[in-house]
Amino acid sequence: MINRRKFIRNVSLFAGAIPFVKPLNLSRFAKGTVNMPLVLSTWNFGIPANEEAFRILSNGGRALDAVESGVKVTEADPKVNTVGYGGLPDSDGHVTLDACIMDENYGCGSVMFLEGIKHPISVARAVMEKTPHIVFAGEGALQFALQNDFKKENLLTPESEAAWKEWLKTGIYKPWEKKDWDEENSHDTIGMIAIDKSGNLSGACTTSGLKFKMHGRVGDSPIIGAALYVDNEVGAAVATGVGEEVIRIAGGHTVVELMRNGYSPADACKGAIERIVRINKEKSKDLQVGFLALNKFGEHGAFAIQKGFEYAVYSDSEKNVLKQSLSLI
Repeated sequence: MINRRKFIRNVSLFAGAIPFVKPLNLSRFAKGTVNMPLVLSTWNFGIPANEEAFRILSNGGRALDAVESGVKVTEADPKVNTVGYGGLPDSDGHVTLDACIMDENYGCGSVMFLEGIKHPISVARAVMEKTPHIVFAGEGALQFALQNDFKKENLLTPESEAAWKEWLKTGIYKPWEKKDWDEENSHDTIGMIAIDKSGNLSGACTTSGLKFKMHGRVGDSPIIGAALYVDNEVGAAVATGVGEEVIRIAGGHTVVELMRNGYSPADACKGAIERIVRINKEKSKDLQVGFLALNKFGEHGAFAIQKGFEYAVYSDSEKNVLKQSLSLI
């Protein structure tokens, strides 16, 4: 049995091993030098999404309204085959959608494995605002959506159905391949983060997930703290790429906590990427994961494992510029 003296000594040693968490220095924010309003989103399909989001922000709208409206543009675009309507189905031919949203007050909502609803991001917001819960899944998420006047519709476009039927000829399941993240418009997620004129942050993430994924698979996109995290005292972060690896390190939360401890947005994203690669040294050469981050001052940055990750920026000084992320490889 451990005695009192040893217990106190062990607790002291344990406490000493925990790094001190620094509060973010908000002096620049108090002086009014914040770059706002500002919206960021992943990949080239973030450009039209940003346009809608910034329209709301420039009119004094709330960041939460901006990110929801912004990603709905991508959800409704049948040409984007990894998000919403037109998304590639799973191995059984079902288009299943995942989404989450988070506001400046730690409010958050999520839906996963949702079928037949074009705008899962709006269902996620309804979960946040109309229930005491955070996550709804599958049939329960659909039932909740229908009860709240969302319309059920067929999301499988002829183009996505044809691609699935072509895949069925071999049925070879390779959930991530280099060519997938090299090809234009074959990425898996739109993640969006924004800061409004009041200095408040919000974020959203939505996807149809990996093409021809195993039926029932859910990635990081609907998981608060993985694909998305917002802390209004510090900043916000979103992820894209292989969701399993993002979940493994609670990626979004990790990036925000690194920013809390003084890292720039780009360096915080790099730190999370380095952690993923350290865990999966051999597998990482075939993986793509990227993080995009924004701090309370409106500073932003991104980092990915592989080259090719792009993100879109829209502010008064950067009119929807598409930028290349830094990368390890």
